[in-house]
Amino acid sequence: MALLKKKEENPKVKDKKKKKSVGREWLDAIVFAVVAATLIRTFFFEAYTIPTGSMEGTMLINDYLFVSKLAYGPRVPMTPIAVPLVHNTMPFTGGKSYTEAVQWKYRRIPGFGHVERNDVVVFNYPCGDTVIAEQPEGDYYRECRINGHDNVCANYKIITRPVDKEDNYIKRCIGIPGDILEIKNARVYINGQPNVLYPHSKLNYIVRTNGYMPLVDDNIELMQPIGKGMYLYNLENDQVEQVRKAQNVLSVDLYIGTPAGASPAEAGDWVFPHDPVNFKWNRDNYGPLTIPKAGVTVTLSPQNIALYRRIIRNYEGNTLDEQNGKILINGKEATSYTFKMDYYWMMGDNRHNSLDSRYWGFVPEDHIVGKAWFVWLSYGKDGMFKDMHWKRLFHGIHSLEQ
Repeated sequence: MALLKKKEENPKVKDKKKKKSVGREWLDAIVFAVVAATLIRTFFFEAYTIPTGSMEGTMLINDYLFVSKLAYGPRVPMTPIAVPLVHNTMPFTGGKSYTEAVQWKYRRIPGFGHVERNDVVVFNYPCGDTVIAEQPEGDYYRECRINGHDNVCANYKIITRPVDKEDNYIKRCIGIPGDILEIKNARVYINGQPNVLYPHSKLNYIVRTNGYMPLVDDNIELMQPIGKGMYLYNLENDQVEQVRKAQNVLSVDLYIGTPAGASPAEAGDWVFPHDPVNFKWNRDNYGPLTIPKAGVTVTLSPQNIALYRRIIRNYEGNTLDEQNGKILINGKEATSYTFKMDYYWMMGDNRHNSLDSRYWGFVPEDHIVGKAWFVWLSYGKDGMFKDMHWKRLFHGIHSLEQ
């Protein structure tokens, strides 16, 4: 039997069929780039910008840095349906960049290590689960404490966000699970020992002079005059001695705005856990406080429930009611609670100018995004082309904090 020969296609026709249009080629390239960038951003590293001075002088405003997702293990997206390469708000038009139609449980792929004490960490702002649309950088919960929940809800548009779409913050992890934290006269103690004092960390100091302004470097931050021959400075740790030795200076003393025993209401400090009856703590004298650890059980009482309300209800998904001195969790009376997750305590290096855990409490492990890695671009207030910080470029965070 004779074999039938397959008819050969004309090469010109074949090439014409396979060739894509220029538009199609561009579309394919864009889709590939977006998918690749999204995967890198989600599982490997991501670029961030320092928007405020809460981490000065280790990190500066307009520092652009990469944050490693592999350091603690990349977090699997909990809100998977979202516009690629956008966090929580659409650029230009506003509005949500995601839908909550699908929500996945918290999972983390194993990484190179765990959050360690004094790491500089990027995380989702714990109180960012509810925000006021008209005040996106404000604090919904603080507003409710001042003006009442019903008034806030009646006068503003309220937005709720899932964990991985809450705003990103960057702070130093001062305490890890199980640590006992205490602040005495603005100095941090962990497990009874003074915490590391980094050269560029800042605190406020009262500088007393003989009546004349101190002759100091222009880079030293004068905040305001506070009396005859007295000035309030915000000094890095390695600047204190320089100011002490400056001409016209008589003394340099740490400024303690809120003495021990002064309640938040008295001092004007709305500090966590926002219970001045049972916790007379403030920003400069705080604790002692044990940071929750997964698997550890604590005794609950009306006197300490303020410490754990958000953990039990908001972070670990239980119902919580308090009736006639009794605490009900998921409808049952409870005198103790076992933590499901690890928690962390975050504080800014610019200690007297930082909104941090002293004000909103613990950071749950499912809020951890990654570890600050290195700065790839940095410039000052005069702009990129006039005020570049060349010495900071491509330096790791560890070298910048020394």
